[in-house]
Amino acid sequence: MAYKIAVIPGDGIGPEVIEAALHVIEPLIDAEFVEGEAGDECAEKHGDPLPEDTLELCHEADAILFGAAGETAADVIVRLRQELDLYANIRPVRGFPGLRELTGEPYVRDDVDFVIVRENTEGLYSGIEGRFRDTAYTLRIITEEGTRRIAEVACDLAEERGSNTVTCVHKANVMRETCGLFREVCKEVVESRGLEFEEYYVDAAAMFMITEPERFDVVVTPNMFGDILSDEAAALVGGLGLAPSGNVGDRHGLFEPVHGSAPDIAGKGIANPFATILSAVMMLEWLGEDEAAEAVREAVGEAIREGVVTPDLGGDKKTMEVAEFVREAALNRVQ
Repeated sequence: MAYKIAVIPGDGIGPEVIEAALHVIEPLIDAEFVEGEAGDECAEKHGDPLPEDTLELCHEADAILFGAAGETAADVIVRLRQELDLYANIRPVRGFPGLRELTGEPYVRDDVDFVIVRENTEGLYSGIEGRFRDTAYTLRIITEEGTRRIAEVACDLAEERGSNTVTCVHKANVMRETCGLFREVCKEVVESRGLEFEEYYVDAAAMFMITEPERFDVVVTPNMFGDILSDEAAALVGGLGLAPSGNVGDRHGLFEPVHGSAPDIAGKGIANPFATILSAVMMLEWLGEDEAAEAVREAVGEAIREGVVTPDLGGDKKTMEVAEFVREAALNRVQ
C-alpha cells in the first residue's frame, strides 16, 4: 500500500534529523514523501509560519513527520495539534542496553519502559490568555470530553502493553475544579475498562520518575504536566536526543522528536537523529507497518550497543553516519 507522508523539516536541526530519519525508513515503506514548509524561515520568506498549502497537505496525508520549530513553535506545532485535533501526545520513555556506559551518567537506566499520555489540546496551553492593565492571565481549560478521550487512549495503550494499571498524574488538591474534573473522569474511564486506577500529585510523580521509575507503566496527565514530566523522564534514557513522540487523533497522526530546533548545533552535522528515527518508528506502527517499525527500533539498539552515536551520547559519529548504520542494520533484519 502506498502512503502519502507529509514531511515538515522546520528549523534548526530539523532538516538534518528529518533527512536522517527518511534515509532510514524510505527503503522500508511504500510511500510518497511530500515536503511542506513551516517555521521561522518560512515566516520570514512567506510572512506566515504555517502556510495554508502546508496545512492542506497535512489534512490530506496519511501521516506527518515533523522536525523542529523555533520561535514560531506555538504558531506551527501547537496550531497543527489543534487544527488536526491531535488530542493525544504519546511520549514513550524506553531505555536501551549500553546507554549508561555510553553517557557515563549514573541516573541513565537501560531497563526503563513506560509511556506518558499527555492531553494535547487543552489545559494551560489552550491559548486563551491576555492582559488587563498590570495583570496577565491564562485560562486553564479542562473538559469532560477532552479528558474522557485521552483516558481512553491511555487505557488502550495499557491493554496493548499487557498492563492492568493506568496512573493519573494531577494536582487536584490545589486545582480542585480543573484537576478535580480530570481526576474524576480518568478514574471513571479506567475503572469502567476493568483496569486499576492509580494516582499521584504531579510533584510526587516528578520525584518518583527519577528515583523509582519502575512505579510507572502508562501515565495520563494534563497538557503542561505531560510536557514537563516527559522532558524530565528523557534524562533517564540519555536525554532529549532519544525522546520520540506521536501526536494522534481519530483521523490524523503527526510524529516528531521531543527536542527543539537546537540552533547552537544546527548545520554542524552532529545532531542526534535517534529521537526523530524513533518518532518515525511510532509513525510506522501507527500505519500498521509493524515489521518495519521493529526492524528500525532494533537497529537503533544495535547502533547504541556498538557505540555508533553522536557526541551528545559520548560518540564521534556524524548525524548521517548514524543514519547509515541504522538503515543498513534495519535492512538486514527485513531481508
